[in-house]
This record gives sequence, structure tokens and C-alpha cells, in this order.
Amino acid sequence: MPDSPAAQNARPASLDAIDLAMLAELERNGRLTNAALAARVGIAESTCTQRLRSLRERGIIRRFRADIDPAALGLTLQALITVRLGTHGREQIRGFEQRVRTLPSVLTAFHVAGADDYLLHVAVESAAALRELVLEHLTTHPHVRHVETQLVFEVLEGAGMVPSGARSSSD
Repeated sequence: MPDSPAAQNARPASLDAIDLAMLAELERNGRLTNAALAARVGIAESTCTQRLRSLRERGIIRRFRADIDPAALGLTLQALITVRLGTHGREQIRGFEQRVRTLPSVLTAFHVAGADDYLLHVAVESAAALRELVLEHLTTHPHVRHVETQLVFEVLEGAGMVPSGARSSSD
């Protein structure tokens, strides 16, 4: 995903207490109606609409989407795969990233610093499917030098991104 306007500016966005409260509520439940969100943070619905539009336009809210349980789709095996490239030219990086974006098993991909270049979070239906993903789609890429796979036993959710002071007392 390309950098948001907030990320491109390389400094935190200017957010007041109401913005932070709105973000905390939306982080907890992205399906809140405008009326419910406005009521929870104590502002008028029209003000809420304007603030939401501003948060989206500034790239602070990047998108709304469903958080689907991979197991419900038969994807019961999750893994983290580190990938080390052999060459690091822009074209090689772009080529690898294009390959990764086409793989339906990849939930998230991170371009990272350190010994490895990428960390992929994948979900597949079986060990055989994981093996096929690694051997047929990753190690066959001409710029991949090393791949290492770790199985995920459990996914733990953190507290979220909005600072704890912005959260309501009902948390």
C-alpha cells in the first residue's frame, strides 16, 4: 500500500482530542453509524461527518474493511515467512513486490530492515499448500536468495494504535 499523506509528511498528523476519540471508537468498531459515532464522542452529526471526511482526505483513516477470520475460509494454517533477496536494485524489488501482491495467500507483506528484506504473513489451508507457496512461488523468484518459515500458533491482538488517553472509560 502506498504511503498515506500523513506518512509522506514524515511527522505525526495534527489530531485534537475529538479526532483521537473518534479514531478510538472506529478502531474498536468501524461499522458505527455517523449518528452513533457523534453521540459517543459528544459532537453534532454534521461535525462528525466533516471530521470523518477530513480524516480520510488526510490519509489518517486509510480504509474501512472487514476483518475476516482466515479459518472460516478454510485457511487454518498461518505462517510468517522471511525472505532475503540476492540483489537489491529498484527493479528487482519492484518485481518481487509485484509477485507477492498477486499471491492470494499473502495477508500482509512488510519490507523490513535487517538481515532479511521481507516478512510475509500468509494463511493457507494445509502444510502442503504452504510448501507449494514457498517452493513454487517464492523460491522460484529469480531474486530470492533465502526463505525461512515460522508457523503461527496463535494471533494475539494488541491494544490498537490510538493512544490510551483517547479511549473512553468503557474500555
